[in-house]
Amino acid sequence: MKVIFIILSPAKLKGVLVRIGAILSIRIFSIQKVSLSSQKDGTRRTSFISYPQALALSMIVSCFLPLTGEAREKAAKPQPSAMKQGVQFHKEPDQIEIGVGGNPFTSYHFQGYNKPIFFPLRTASGKVVTRGWPMIPDLPGEVHDHPHHKGLWLTHGSVNGVDFWSEGGKTGKIVHREFLETQEGQQVGILKSLNDWIAPTGQKILQELREVRVYFRPGIRILDFDFQLTAVNGPVVFGDTKEGSFGIRLSHPFREESGGRIENSLGGVGETQCWGKQAEWVDFTAQIQGETVGVAIMNHPASFRFPTYWHVRAYTLFAANPFGWHDFLNDPSKDGSYRLAAGQSIFLRYRVTIHSGSTKEAAIADQFKEYIRDVK
Repeated sequence: MKVIFIILSPAKLKGVLVRIGAILSIRIFSIQKVSLSSQKDGTRRTSFISYPQALALSMIVSCFLPLTGEAREKAAKPQPSAMKQGVQFHKEPDQIEIGVGGNPFTSYHFQGYNKPIFFPLRTASGKVVTRGWPMIPDLPGEVHDHPHHKGLWLTHGSVNGVDFWSEGGKTGKIVHREFLETQEGQQVGILKSLNDWIAPTGQKILQELREVRVYFRPGIRILDFDFQLTAVNGPVVFGDTKEGSFGIRLSHPFREESGGRIENSLGGVGETQCWGKQAEWVDFTAQIQGETVGVAIMNHPASFRFPTYWHVRAYTLFAANPFGWHDFLNDPSKDGSYRLAAGQSIFLRYRVTIHSGSTKEAAIADQFKEYIRDVK
């Protein structure tokens, strides 16, 4: 066996070491990537060099030369995580923090309030669109009315005569029981849970199966809600009242007197043309810190009594309500109540889209078509 010694100048030796270091760095990244992939698909691949060997050798090489300017810049710059391009959940004792694209989006408070709520809700640029009070008591400019208007919620003002909409000693409560699924994802995250609608007597009136899908899409925030409400312990009557049902309380810039604008799928504009009307969707827009932003709620055709009526107010209450006929139609002879026999269910389905731009600029009509095309 012959051993050949090659004598290199310092400059050439440095060049060789740089190339070796670069090759090893690429190889190490490849091995790391294969290792991560093998956890997902169950496959295993071999390599001409093990990860510990490659890591040790690259560390030895790196000791002989300083980083070049380009390499130093690349090493100092944080590399994006794959999960930052998706939907992330962080569970705490009474809430789940939800991130989209690595940025805070909202928190799902499944305990601590009279019902589960999403609060606060943010645009893709980070602007908060929900009123802070009463969760945050001292935000300037906010009106302190209707303390039961908390974030985003599902309730109703009359279920077997029990008021779940308001909050007090004689009102009902919606109690979280368990999570059936909490799944992060690159394109969509899923929260599935069971809730009980409990009367002041302690009797369980309804069982609610709730599925929420949070989507990762650049520049926009989208949540889909599917509710299955099942009568337990006998029949259930949803009463005819405007106080319901799937709602959100928006921040003060959305007030009509502050420049907020309400539009619906029929071309109605403002509270006078949108409140108490049936529509496929309603969009509420405002200027927040120099940006036009909006919150649209869309009603799926498979939802109970599609298209729903809307309880949408100039002071920023925004709710879909399929039951409040006599109020919405201003006709005492109309009755929007609905009776479920024991064991029967109704299904309510909505999409919440938080967007930038006006209703026209955000193409809300086209987004509704996409919703009903993609979600069956």
